[in-house]
Amino acid sequence: MINDYSETNIYIIGAGFAGTMLAREIKEKGIFGTVCAFLDDDNEKIGSTIDGVPVIGPISSTAHLIRIEPKDEALIAIPSAAPSTLRTIYTILKEVGFSRIRILPGIAQILEGNAHLIQARQIDPQDLLGRAPVAINLKESLAYLRGKRVLITGAGGSIGSELARQLLSGGAERLFLFGHGENSIYQIDRELRLLQEGGVGEKATIVPVIGDMKNRDYMHYIIKQLRCDVVFHTAAYKHVPLMEENPVAVIENNVFGTANLLSACIESGVTRFVLISTDKAVQPVSVYGVSKMLCEQMVMQAAATVQPDNDLADPRSYMFVRFGNVLGSRGSILPLFIDQIRKGGPVTVTDPAMVRYFMTIPEACSLVLKTGGVGKNGESYLLDMGEPVKIVEVAEQLIRFMGYEPEVDIPITFIGARPGERLDEPLWSPEENPQPTEFSRILRLEKQKSPVKLNPQAFMESLKPFCFKEKEFPDLYRNKKELFNLLTSAVPSFKETHHA
Repeated sequence: MINDYSETNIYIIGAGFAGTMLAREIKEKGIFGTVCAFLDDDNEKIGSTIDGVPVIGPISSTAHLIRIEPKDEALIAIPSAAPSTLRTIYTILKEVGFSRIRILPGIAQILEGNAHLIQARQIDPQDLLGRAPVAINLKESLAYLRGKRVLITGAGGSIGSELARQLLSGGAERLFLFGHGENSIYQIDRELRLLQEGGVGEKATIVPVIGDMKNRDYMHYIIKQLRCDVVFHTAAYKHVPLMEENPVAVIENNVFGTANLLSACIESGVTRFVLISTDKAVQPVSVYGVSKMLCEQMVMQAAATVQPDNDLADPRSYMFVRFGNVLGSRGSILPLFIDQIRKGGPVTVTDPAMVRYFMTIPEACSLVLKTGGVGKNGESYLLDMGEPVKIVEVAEQLIRFMGYEPEVDIPITFIGARPGERLDEPLWSPEENPQPTEFSRILRLEKQKSPVKLNPQAFMESLKPFCFKEKEFPDLYRNKKELFNLLTSAVPSFKETHHA
C-alpha cells in the first residue's frame, strides 16, 4: 500500500535557495504533503511570503507555537549550517514535538543552488558531530572529469559510494562502480539512478562492475575494456581488529590487489590515479596500516614510471590522498555506539585518553575530488583534519543525541586497546613535512625518504608465499605466525607495539 502523504504538513527550516527550491518541488509534485511555513532567523525574511508560504521566526521563539500532528515533518534546508547550529535546531524541533526530521546534505553536495527533495534524508548523528563545512565549488572542482570515463573501486563502501554521489554532477561520460560485493554495488547503483531520476546531477552513464582486484589477469582485462581515464581507488579491507585476525587476507587484498590495479592502469594509459589512504599508514602498528603504507609507496613508484608529458592536454598524474577517520563509515565507532545505546548500553570505549581526527564523509570526498584535479604526479596529499576529538566525548554526545544521559541512563565502559590500536593516530611521520597549498584544507606532504627502509617490490616478493601457494615455500602459505615475524623484522613501528 502506498503511504498517503497528502495530509502531511511540512515545515521547512531555512528560507534560502535550498528551502525555496524544495517548497516549489513539493508544490509541483503534489504528492509529498503541503508546505505550511518556512522557519528562519533572518529578520529581512521574517514576515514575508515565498510563493504564498509564510516565513516565520526566529526559530527558537516561534517553533513552539506550531500545532504539530503525528504525520507532520520538519525539513532542515540549510546546507551551509555548522554542526553547532544544526544541534541547536535539532534540539528545538525535538522539544516542540517533531518526530519526523529530515535534512538536506551539506553544502559540498548542493551544486549551483540545485537542491532536490530526493536528496533529503533522516537526520543522522554525523550531521551534528562534524565541524563547520568547507564551501567547495564542486562543479568547478570536477571540471577535469567532464567527458571522462571514471572508475571507483570499492564503490559500494562508505567513501566510494559518496564519491559516486558527488561525481554525478561532474559531467563524466561514464561512471564505473567497481566492487566484489554484489549487494553493496546494487545498492549504490540503484541509489544513483534514483537520484538522476529526481533531477540530481548530469546524465552520466552508470555501469556497475563486479570483480576482484586480486585477480591480476582480470584487472588487466577489465581496465583495458572499460578504457578508464580516471581511477579513484578506495577499495580495501580496513577493519583493524578483524584484519589482525586475518593478516594474510589484508595483505592479499590491499597490497596485491592494489599492485594489480596499478599495473593495469599504467598498461592501459589511465591518466589520473588517486589512492585513498589513511593515517594508519603512518608508522603503522597494525597489518592494515602496513598494507596501506605499502600502497602509498607503490603509487609513488608508479608515478615515477609514468613521468607525465606536460605537453599533453591532460598529463598523467598518480598520487595518494591521506586522511584520518570519517564519521559514520561502516565498521566505525558511530554505528557501533548507536547499536550499543539502542540496547541500553554499555557503550564501550577503548581508553579515556583515546583521541581520533574526524571528518564527515561528504567533506572528505569533496576534498579528495578536488585534490584529484589539482594534484600533481608523484605528490602526496593530506587533508587538514582539524583538531583531534576524544572518543569518550563522541560517545557522550551520541548518547545525548539519542535522548539519554551518559552514566545516568547509559553507562560507558573502558575496555582497553585491542590488537593494532593505539591511543592516537599521527597524520604524518617525523620524516614528512606537511605544507599548505592554495586550496583550503588540502596539504602537500613534502617528499622525504620513507622511514621504513624497504623496497616495496622486493618486500612484496617476500610476501607472495603467504598469499599464493609456491612449491619452494609450502610452509609459508597462509602462515599467520610467520607473516607477523616478517612484518616485525621489516617495519620498526610494528615491532615496537604488541607484535614483539
